[in-house]
Amino acid sequence: MYERKPAIPGVEQAGRSVPRAPRSYGRLVVLLLALVVAAGGAAYWWTHRAPPIPPGIAWSNGRLEEDEIDIQTKLAERIAAIMVDEGDTVHAGQVLATMDVRDLQAQLEKAKADQAAAEQVIAQAQADLVTAQSAAALAQREVARTQSLVPQGFATQELLEQRQDTVNATQSALHSITARIAAATAARDSAKHTAESIKINIDDATLVAPHDGVILYRFANVGEVLGAGGKIYTMLDTSYVYMDVFLPTREAGQAMPGSEARILLDSRPGKPIAAHVAFVADQNQFTPKMVETHTERDNLMFRVRLRVDQSALDAAGKLSAGLPGVGFVRLDPNAPWPTSAPRS
Repeated sequence: MYERKPAIPGVEQAGRSVPRAPRSYGRLVVLLLALVVAAGGAAYWWTHRAPPIPPGIAWSNGRLEEDEIDIQTKLAERIAAIMVDEGDTVHAGQVLATMDVRDLQAQLEKAKADQAAAEQVIAQAQADLVTAQSAAALAQREVARTQSLVPQGFATQELLEQRQDTVNATQSALHSITARIAAATAARDSAKHTAESIKINIDDATLVAPHDGVILYRFANVGEVLGAGGKIYTMLDTSYVYMDVFLPTREAGQAMPGSEARILLDSRPGKPIAAHVAFVADQNQFTPKMVETHTERDNLMFRVRLRVDQSALDAAGKLSAGLPGVGFVRLDPNAPWPTSAPRS
């Protein structure tokens, strides 16, 4: 009876021994592979890393922004026409919408009629004034002659008194006509001012774009009646493009209004946009208002607005609000501008 012996590792059944590979060989292969991957990653990082920011340049992340402008009605009126829609590019002075102004037109015609009527009253009163002045002058002369005849007995005292009464009557007529002219003149001026005011309201009923921009939202349709201040559009002012960045205390204190700046958008790598510091906020952000230590003061962040130069706007063309990027501020006038955005 035979007993089967268990197989010995590394020994074939035929009885010949096969040398077993050392266990350290697999570990060595894994280690070599890890070193190759690490070296490749380091090489990639070294060749693709962003160059350091030169001294004298402050930077921070931000988004391109444009001011929103609400296009609203001045008076309560019905919308007569809508000229543009969301996404349309508009130019300064372009008509965006018109309101129904038939009631204003009627008021304007009435004001013009009142002005014309007052003009007629003034003309008639001025003619009456000339007649009254002539009558008053004649009455004065007759009184003077009568006064010279009474001592000689050629005229009676009663006649002198009658002619004096005539003088008084002509003077009263003059005062009345003068007052009528003044009242008519005031009525004419009032009607004229009313007409001018209505004309302004009619002009304001034609809504125009105050600046070049893009229509962001449309809130109303033709035929809707809006109250005073009713909003029809919200547009973006593409003539005022900026980026708000946040800088720490030391850098914000060196960023003066008017300082040179650059904006580098993620969507336009290698194409910096010329800008300047528009203002530096006088209140810090992100930290308590009251700080006690020097370290806390250094951690304060201040909002700095970088406004795109007009020449850069003309050269860059349309810039969309909301695009992310990096804003650079030149604190040292001799510092070179970075060639790319830092990776943070």
